[in-house]
Amino acid sequence: MSTLSLDAEALYAELRTGVRGLLQPDALLVGVWSGGAWLAERLQADLGLPGAHGVISSALHRDDFGQRGMAAGVDATKLPFEIEGRHIVLVDDVLYTGRTIRAVINELFDFGRPASVTLAVLVDRGGRELPIQAAYAAARLALPASQRLSLARHEDGRLRFAVQAIEAGE
Repeated sequence: MSTLSLDAEALYAELRTGVRGLLQPDALLVGVWSGGAWLAERLQADLGLPGAHGVISSALHRDDFGQRGMAAGVDATKLPFEIEGRHIVLVDDVLYTGRTIRAVINELFDFGRPASVTLAVLVDRGGRELPIQAAYAAARLALPASQRLSLARHEDGRLRFAVQAIEAGE
């Protein structure tokens, strides 16, 4: 695994500014397990938002569930508030094909029908397979399909990116 020359902390500052502009007075932050959850946790604190952020997992609604099985994060969904009629700002680290976001939206609707769902991401790497678009992306980056970009978190909470080759069949 190698470190990509993207400054995750600088991009986080951009994301914070972008999310601030997306927030409606009663909006709730929900982070996608796991990188998006880290971002939502920091955003909740840094933006001084009341209450708690939510965390949502895509595991049970993925279209490749049969291949992946019970992946890490399957029990990660924790929404400490009502979803029904609320404005949700969904936060994720990397937007790629759109399949994770589709699965997360299905999971979200299992808990109620939000008034709106707005997506904010740290990095949009293109390569969409579904018609999903972020309302805000701190960066746009093209990577070969043979590479995976992921967010990592140091013990002190600082963020960094890692890029790794995808094995055949993944």
